[in-house]
Amino acid sequence: MSEYDQYEQECSAIRAENQQLLSEFVSWLTAAGLSSTTVDRHRSNVEFYINKFLLYEDATRPPAGVEEISMFLGYWFIRKALWASESSIKSNSTSLKKFYTFMCERGAVSDEALQNLKARIKEDLPEWIATVKRYDDPTIEPEGVWQF
Repeated sequence: MSEYDQYEQECSAIRAENQQLLSEFVSWLTAAGLSSTTVDRHRSNVEFYINKFLLYEDATRPPAGVEEISMFLGYWFIRKALWASESSIKSNSTSLKKFYTFMCERGAVSDEALQNLKARIKEDLPEWIATVKRYDDPTIEPEGVWQF
């Protein structure tokens, strides 16, 4: 079996695990009293993160993805999601905070990892928003978009 076939096989297994995880996340959100529209939005945002971004280059399971928020919202999402905007970045950051809170309650990620994720979002959100604005601005050359 080729390396690519092994990667695809592992991604397939992770996607199946993720479906169960997403179902449990939806139940958790519903039990918290969120509206079905809000639950659907959070589910969709998290599904994109765990089934597209985390499986894009490596077969990464959601617990390990808690460390990848900056790469996702500050770069990958802006480049790959045609709907990337200030509001979608804010929406995704909220969804991912909820998802990793859920994961922490399950014991899948540590409280420290959750607190680091929340701190990273609070600290970097203004720059992610500025980046998506630069990315969408036709007067800014591509090399001027990514100011790390």
